[in-house]
Amino acid sequence: MAEFQLIMPKMGESIAEATVIRWLKEEGETIEADESVLEIATDKVDSEVPSPKGGVLKKKLYGENDVVKVGEPVAIIELAGSESAPAPSTPAPMENAAPAVVAEKMVSDAVETAAPASADMSGGSRFYSPLVLNIARTEGISMGDLEQIAGTGNEGRVTKKDILAFVDDRKNGKVSAPAAVPTPSAPAVSVKPDTHKTPAISVNAGDEIIEMDRMRKIIAEHMVMSKRTSAHVTSFVEADVTNLVMWRDKVKDSFLKREGEKITFTPIFIECVAKAIRDFPMINISVDGDKIIKRKDINIGMATALPSGNLIVPVIRNADRKNLVGLTKDVNELANKARNNKLSPDDISGGTYTLTNVGGFGNLMGTPVINQPQVAILAVGAIKKKPAVIETPQGDLIGIRHFMFLSHSYDHRVVDGSLGGMFVRRVADYLEQWDINREI
Repeated sequence: MAEFQLIMPKMGESIAEATVIRWLKEEGETIEADESVLEIATDKVDSEVPSPKGGVLKKKLYGENDVVKVGEPVAIIELAGSESAPAPSTPAPMENAAPAVVAEKMVSDAVETAAPASADMSGGSRFYSPLVLNIARTEGISMGDLEQIAGTGNEGRVTKKDILAFVDDRKNGKVSAPAAVPTPSAPAVSVKPDTHKTPAISVNAGDEIIEMDRMRKIIAEHMVMSKRTSAHVTSFVEADVTNLVMWRDKVKDSFLKREGEKITFTPIFIECVAKAIRDFPMINISVDGDKIIKRKDINIGMATALPSGNLIVPVIRNADRKNLVGLTKDVNELANKARNNKLSPDDISGGTYTLTNVGGFGNLMGTPVINQPQVAILAVGAIKKKPAVIETPQGDLIGIRHFMFLSHSYDHRVVDGSLGGMFVRRVADYLEQWDINREI
C-alpha cells in the first residue's frame, strides 16, 4: 500500500512552528479526503489540519503538546488503492488548509511587541517554542526561572500549560517572583512583586459554572494585558451624519444591483478613518520600549462578531489606497469569512488601527480597549434621530437630524489629548461633510 506524509502547513510568514493540541483521529482509523486529522496551535491561531488524501492513519509522528516545525511531517497515512507514493507535499498556506478556527487577532502580535524588552531569553539549555518564550517575556520570567520549570512535553519540553501553571503559582505565592536585575547604565531597582489576587468567588445553589473556551481565555488575557500596557484615555465627539445616511439610502439599491454587494456604513467609516490617519500619521504608530514605530501602511482592523459570540479583528490592508467599492467588497468578504470560521492568519494580521461598531448592539458610545500593539481604537455608536438647531441665511430653524457618537480611546504614553481629540474630530468632519451627490 502506498503511503502519504501529512505535512505541518504554513500558517503565515512569521510562524515557523506549531504545537499539537489534540489528535482527531487515532492510528488505524479511516480518514476521508479533506477530513481534519489534528488540531494545532501557535501564539496567533488555533487550526485544524485536514488530509488532502483519504486513507488510514498509520502512524502519528508526534504526541499532544509536541512542537512541530512548519514543513515537517506529522503523520503517515496509508493510501487506499494502488497509488504510487507521492513525494512529501509542499506546505500549503493555512488559508488552503481550512476550515481554520482562528483565535482572536487582538492577541496576535501583541505578546511579542508589548513584552518587556528587559527579559533575557538567551542562554537556555533546552529548546523553547516561540509561544512559551513570548509568555515568559510578557510575565517577566527570566531564563533562569524558565530553566527550573519541569516540562511535561516531549523530551521534557515546557508547554504552554506548564508555563501558565508556573505563572499562577507565582501569583499565588507558591513561587517567589524574580528579583530585579541591575543594568550597567543604571543602579539596581527593587521591584515589588505583583500582590494582586483574584477575590474568592462563592458559588451558591443554582449557580451555573461555565468553562471559558480557548478563544475567550485568550481575549481575556489580551484585554488585561492592554490595560496594564497602555495609559487609556477616551475622547468623545458627536457627529451629524444626516447627509451620509441620506446618501446611503439613495444609492444602496443601485449599488446592490450593480455590484452584487450590500453597502453598509462600515466601509464609509473606514474610508473616513483612513483619510484622518493620513492627516494625523502619529496615530498610526506602535511603541517598543522607549521607541516609536511609525507605520507606513494604513491597515484598519474591524471588530467582528463570531458565531460563538467572541470577537475577532480581520484587517483591511492599505485602506487609504482603496475606493469605496473596494472597501465594501473587502468588508463583506472578511465579515462572511468570520461568520463561517474561514479567516486565515493573513486576514487577521498586520493591523495598525482598529474600528469597532458598538452601535450594532444599540449602544450610543463606549470606551473601547486598545488592540495592542496599536495605540488607538475608535468606537462608533448607534445613529439616532434627534431635533437640532439648523443655521440658515434666513435664521435658525429646528429640524430632525441623524447624530452619532464617536469614542476614541488612545495610549496617553505617546498620544496626547490634543492629537487624540483632533483626530476623532477630523473623522467626524469627514463624516459630516459627506457629499450627498457623490457618484459611486
